[in-house]
Parts: sequence; C-alpha cells; structure tokens
Amino acid sequence: MPTIAIIGAGANLGAAVTRRFAKEGFSVALVSRHLGRVQDLAADLADETGAAVRGYSADVTDRDALRAALQQASADLGPVEVLQYSPLPAKEFLRPVLETTVEDLQPALDFSVHGLLTAVHQVQQHMRVLGGGTVLLVNGGSAVRPVAHFAGTSVSFAAESALGQMFHDALKDDGIHVGQLIIPGAIEEGHPNKDPEVLAEKLWTIHSEKGEFRTFAQGLDD
Repeated sequence: MPTIAIIGAGANLGAAVTRRFAKEGFSVALVSRHLGRVQDLAADLADETGAAVRGYSADVTDRDALRAALQQASADLGPVEVLQYSPLPAKEFLRPVLETTVEDLQPALDFSVHGLLTAVHQVQQHMRVLGGGTVLLVNGGSAVRPVAHFAGTSVSFAAESALGQMFHDALKDDGIHVGQLIIPGAIEEGHPNKDPEVLAEKLWTIHSEKGEFRTFAQGLDD
C-alpha cells in the first residue's frame, strides 16, 4: 500500500488531502508540531476513511526531528511514495519589508527551504528504489509575486519555488515528479477554486498526471 506523508498537516487542507489519497488506497502520515492534536486528527480520519492514518510530531526547522518523523512513518506505514510539503508560515514571517531584519528572515528560510531540503533528501532514495514518486509543494501567491507587506514569505517561498524547480528538473529522469500548487490568498471553504476538497483534487491531479512544475489554484488577480 503506498504512503503519503503530509508535512504541516491540519484539519483543513491536510484532512482533505488525506481523504482524497485514502480513496486511492494510500496510507497517510500526518506530520505536525503538535503531537496530541495531530494524533487526534489521524484517529478521526482513520475512522472516517478506513485507511491507515497516523500522526507524527516534528517542527520543520528541527532537521533531526523531521528526519526521525519521516523515518518512523516509513517504518510504520511503508516507504513514502508521495511527500507533501505544506507547513503553515508563522505570523513573524508576515512583516513589511522595511521592518524585516536578518534575524526575522533566517527562520523563514529555515522553514521553507531547509525544511524542504531535509524532507526531500530523507525520502528520495526510497522513491528511487520504488521507481518513482511525487513531491508536492503548496505555497501562497507571494511565491511568484512578492508582496512588500509579507517580506518573509515573499523571500522564502520564492526560494522554495526555486529549489522545487531544481528538484523537478534533477529528479524527473528517476521517475520522481516535483510539482507546486500556488494558492493565492486564503483557503476558503465553499470557494469554487480554493475549497480544501477542490485543492485536494488538484493535488491528486498533480500527482497522478505528473505535468508541469507549477499549477495555480486560480489566477493571481482573480
């Protein structure tokens, strides 16, 4: 049974992606900073979907903890075939550019770039052994259009996008697809393009069709 690991899993998009991939026979590893909360969510989703869903604790800025969580998930559920990197940025990353210091920006880069790099290196060898896999990145619109009021994510998401594009190019010959979903603005229940279930379907399509690197949930100006 294939396994998807969702880094930054919560009751919104993470739960929707769990339902969508469980429908296709996936086991699901939910990774979040809050162990009790993510284990409760995993138990609820396991009951709802009938799939093997487990929760693991890791802060993406703690590289050892992130590696350990992914390693344990693989031991419990099987090697990770799909990795979704979608942790929610901290409020501290959303400061105006003229108020942003080096000390503010470094944690944002640790969060978006170093965490992703750690996670991909942890799972890519298993994916090569499996003969393929998918890495899914989920970012806001500032990844492609910088916003002066949100300097941290504008810089770190852009860097994450660059890293993701390089992974896309470097791993495709190994059958590993790297794709990015850009969600302008907030995820909104009931929205025709940004409802969690709609976004989960888009992420499934990115995984199953393995097309271009970047997909937009909707236009940046919509």
